[in-house]
Amino acid sequence: MAAQMQELDGTTFDETIGEGPVVIDFWAPWCRPCRALEPILEKLENRVAVARLNIDEHPEIASRYDVLSIPTVMLFARGESQGKVVGVRPLSYFENWLAEVLPAAELDGLAAQGQHDA
Repeated sequence: MAAQMQELDGTTFDETIGEGPVVIDFWAPWCRPCRALEPILEKLENRVAVARLNIDEHPEIASRYDVLSIPTVMLFARGESQGKVVGVRPLSYFENWLAEVLPAAELDGLAAQGQHDA
């Protein structure tokens, strides 16, 4: 079974989005759709880094990125938002979304990097 997604806070959020491409799940413990989305996002971890931020604990970060509904999933690269998906979607939707918003070379490089880390 996959390790649980990294939980971000005010310090680790900025560090994490400043690095390579990363998918951030904006969620809250009381949000049932958020819990349903978690296993879908975990399946993306072999293609791109995935982490999550509890909006109840860090509303200022959610506000900074105009997260008004959850679950909201955003892709960041080099500190900049590259796209946003609101609501629960199937795995195929997220795979197609990543293919559109990330250059293919970046995805291929991440896949190769993931194999070396295993």
